Amino acid sequence: MTSAQFDYAPLLPAGLPAPAARWTGLAKYSFVGGNNDPDGVPVEGLIEAVNAVLRREGKSLATYGLASGPQGYRALREFLVRKLKRDAGIVCTADDLLIVSGSLQALDLVNNTLLARGDTVLIEKETYQGAINRLTRLGVKAIGIPLDDQGMRMDALANTLADLKSKGITPKYIYTIPTVQNPTATIMPEERRAEMLRLSQQYGVPIFEDDCYADLTWDGKRPPAIYAMSKSNNVIHVGSFSKSIAPALRIGFIVAPWEMMSRMLALKTDAGSGALEQMVLAEYCAPHFENHVPKLTRGLRAKLDTLMDALGEQFGTAAEFEEPKGGIFLWVKLPDNVDTLKLYQAALAAGVAINPGPEWSVDKPYAGCRLRLCFASPSHEEIREGVAVLADVCRKEFGVPARSANVEKRAQV
Repeated sequence: MTSAQFDYAPLLPAGLPAPAARWTGLAKYSFVGGNNDPDGVPVEGLIEAVNAVLRREGKSLATYGLASGPQGYRALREFLVRKLKRDAGIVCTADDLLIVSGSLQALDLVNNTLLARGDTVLIEKETYQGAINRLTRLGVKAIGIPLDDQGMRMDALANTLADLKSKGITPKYIYTIPTVQNPTATIMPEERRAEMLRLSQQYGVPIFEDDCYADLTWDGKRPPAIYAMSKSNNVIHVGSFSKSIAPALRIGFIVAPWEMMSRMLALKTDAGSGALEQMVLAEYCAPHFENHVPKLTRGLRAKLDTLMDALGEQFGTAAEFEEPKGGIFLWVKLPDNVDTLKLYQAALAAGVAINPGPEWSVDKPYAGCRLRLCFASPSHEEIREGVAVLADVCRKEFGVPARSANVEKRAQV
């Protein structure tokens, strides 16, 4: 005799996200997500760090927070103090830092501290899918500010702030990814950052600066962080080790004034982010981070070149893009008749996973023919093969690229 299976459906509250699909593995040619270069993970150095730090401090695992308090492992925060000053111009102390479980937890903590249903925030029109989805679930209105080749446009930001003020609306924050923007890979110049700070001060709207990709510039140079340029504590800064070391470690950080930090600490009720990961990162990064990142970016730059060459060979002029100055993504525009949401389904059936543009924009029609390709994770051979398969699928589904144009482009190489 078999018993009926318990039905949980009547117990579920309204407003839950759609159920997740079962994991079936990565596609043969995977250009999705923020996965990094497997060959860029410093495995041997991490092994040495694990052994060293566990032998020296392993017994501290018996205490929540490694006896460093709720803001995270002290040695990792002290490393970040030095790194942020050197790389981003941020002057802070270890007590200004909170270690979190990746930048996604940072987003949640900032949102849960500042936002309520019905609030308004300003974000880049094309931006991180995780940020968009969280705002949607919270019932927050996200107004997209257009970008150009230097990031968020300050004229559009100024006009939007003025318009909202005339309606009696004060946005809760301005969310920006100023250094190697996701998905466009633009870098906001220092002058534009200063103007954003001026507008923030004028309208009383704080800036939420997501700097998760800032380590991955090809030339190793970047403008100062917006947080570093602020003179009035009107910036919350978040970063991550996901792109510089390994995404699976799930370690990020927040730099914020104590007024915000104390509120976020009250909401961070997970008894601390992964302790072993923090210990290993601190042990590895202190002596090796500065040398590791240039090696990583050299490998990423080579993969980008392979991807751009493959797109040129397979798509010809049908694929339009600006060459990124860093990062792990290429934002590609296909002809207007291509629906990348439909292309995604057909490509996945052929073994190629892509991120369709509408998932990364608050302007779905504008992004309908665009897609984001992660070039960090696949090998050079997989990049070339995957783009060839993608072109074949796109041709069958949308007549793009036309085979004749494709042949002409190959002849030019």
